Amino acid sequence: MPRPVHFEIHAGDPERAAAFYTKVFGWKFERWGDVPYWVITTGEGDGIDGGLVPRQGPAPEASAPVHGFVNTIDVADLDHTLGEVNRAGGTLALPKSPVPGVGWLAYCKDTEGNIFGMLQADENAPAPG
Repeated sequence: MPRPVHFEIHAGDPERAAAFYTKVFGWKFERWGDVPYWVITTGEGDGIDGGLVPRQGPAPEASAPVHGFVNTIDVADLDHTLGEVNRAGGTLALPKSPVPGVGWLAYCKDTEGNIFGMLQADENAPAPG
């Protein structure tokens, strides 16, 4: 059964967000290379870890429905699962793209407009471009 393997927090001010989550939950943030991305370690043992990324575009309106975290689900075959999303009434939000050395990632929206990610592991995924 597929399960969530990663989450992302999109933030207008990533350093402020990192300080908040460190203070509230004790999470650890480590910048990933030269890209504006921070790996979040949420603890030891069971559970999932995540990432922090600069928000692209304006923040959601205060009255907007639930927003803020993107859960990424581990899938065996991303192309097949993208078809399943479409057949179930979901839509593609960001197309399939490589995450070098990690795998292939795509973002979708469910029937309620919630965004989630799907990742097919592939350590041979190439750098974009």
